[in-house]
Amino acid sequence: MSNWRPKRFWKEAGVVAEDGGFAVRLDDRRVKTPAKQPLLLPTQDLAELVAAEWNAQTGLVNPEAMPFTRMANSAIDKVIPQYNEVATLLTAYGETDHLCYRATHPPALAQKQALAWDPLLSWAATALGAPLKTAAGIVPIAQDPSVIAHLQAQVLALGNFRLAAFHDLVSLSGSLVLAFAVGHGRLTAQEGWHMSRLDEDWQIALWGEDEDAAAAAALKQDAFHLAARFYGLCG
Repeated sequence: MSNWRPKRFWKEAGVVAEDGGFAVRLDDRRVKTPAKQPLLLPTQDLAELVAAEWNAQTGLVNPEAMPFTRMANSAIDKVIPQYNEVATLLTAYGETDHLCYRATHPPALAQKQALAWDPLLSWAATALGAPLKTAAGIVPIAQDPSVIAHLQAQVLALGNFRLAAFHDLVSLSGSLVLAFAVGHGRLTAQEGWHMSRLDEDWQIALWGEDEDAAAAAALKQDAFHLAARFYGLCG
């Protein structure tokens, strides 16, 4: 029974304004999440994308082909019940942000990191009010608790749907700063992804690319772009 999937029974999926948001209906039936909660989206544009995923289904419903629906379900079923816990988990990335740890060698890589990442940390200090410290190597450095608290307040203010997308932006890049930079429009999703992959791309340029690793990276890149688009559609 765990592999059971519903078969398409509806003629058309559409969007209706409802309860202060936008619901997707399959003919006259309201779509619900796996936890049986109403699938209510914050903007019409996002709801239209979710409806388009339902309209694209033929035969058995394939959740893997419905990424916006899946992320919306996560926002409702997973983020809402544990909002503070998710926000705290993501804020912790600020204490060990990927952009704060620099290579000790070779010097050319350290210079490349500085040129790419220092402007983003300067932006974070100004736009986010979060001056983060940097260090060479992997030995942990202690960030100012007041800075982390300020970042946490901004994460907590995102709202259910944006926090669901923000989770993926942070976890896939390893950087709270990069996620905020993409969310604020400081970077495009493509720029943010490349910034997060600077070390890996350096190694690939030196030693070549492993086929399996490349395939895995491509899936993560697609997920990063999806999260960035979802975030932007939340209004």
